[in-house]
Amino acid sequence: MDLEKRRKESAGGSNGDHARNPGTPLDLDLVDTVRVNRSAAERRIATLAGRRTVKKDWQAAWLLKAISCMDLTTLAGDDTDGRVRRLCAKAMQPVRSDLLKDLDAEGLNLTVGAVCVYHAFIETAAAALKGSPVEVAAVSTGFPAGQSPFETRLKEIELSVAAGATEIDIVVSRRHILSANWRALYDEVKAFREACGPAHLKAILATGELGSIGKVGKASMVAMMAGADFIKTSTGMEPVNATLPVSLVMMRAIRDFHDATGAKVGFKPAGGISDAKTALQYLVLLKEELGNDWLTPKLFRFGASRLLGDIERQLEHHATGRYSAANRHPMG
Repeated sequence: MDLEKRRKESAGGSNGDHARNPGTPLDLDLVDTVRVNRSAAERRIATLAGRRTVKKDWQAAWLLKAISCMDLTTLAGDDTDGRVRRLCAKAMQPVRSDLLKDLDAEGLNLTVGAVCVYHAFIETAAAALKGSPVEVAAVSTGFPAGQSPFETRLKEIELSVAAGATEIDIVVSRRHILSANWRALYDEVKAFREACGPAHLKAILATGELGSIGKVGKASMVAMMAGADFIKTSTGMEPVNATLPVSLVMMRAIRDFHDATGAKVGFKPAGGISDAKTALQYLVLLKEELGNDWLTPKLFRFGASRLLGDIERQLEHHATGRYSAANRHPMG
């Protein structure tokens, strides 16, 4: 099987550079036009699994695409330099070489999109990933609650970029969204984007804490106007994290923003995506809503800490007909 060819044909996209979202002035009239029909969104998602399935070689190709669009993440209180170095080793070789050989996929030069860590481990990750295409992402701005002083959050971004982070995952102040203070949200995200400099900004909306799927759509639009390079569902630490209906709303906001401005903004679902079947549903939804251009690590990422293990097990089953134990796919 030629999985490299299948991966390109099934998912499309390119890892080449694309123009960053420059942002726009805040347009409250456009924000006000954002409407979400929750029932319709849920009906759309309910039909997804039955209408779109991929099997055999095509499924393996899509799973390889999912790996390339992964932010391999460790955000634990007991993180150590050794754990981060092991994670980086896994990021640069996410699938065992013998399994890639069995899949005829050795020529993919497969890596994940990024390694995501706390600020304290940026230098460790940057050193471990030096010379590889894997980005160094850092969570910032008082992650996960975003309740630290504004000046502190700005300084945290600047320090993380100086330490070697090429992507910054910021958390917004939920109170601005809950109170529909769109000017405050816009000004905050714009200031964070300026503090990022050359590093790409992923704006975490913490959708599970917003109380309304309609607010998700409006907040997505405001964050993109302020210059966010990605909009992201969750920190992974809320009671409710990424869901397919919320992701549909955010994808359509991205599509509307692109139609209005021509700018392409990335999307990152995070939290609770831990099995290959669910990952495939997200990829299919993304392809249907935004098209092949978004099926690239430059515009789509999974925030994941457990997903890679299940994908590896599915790939081994595809190659051998047998499911393997988790210890056959070590983290590093």
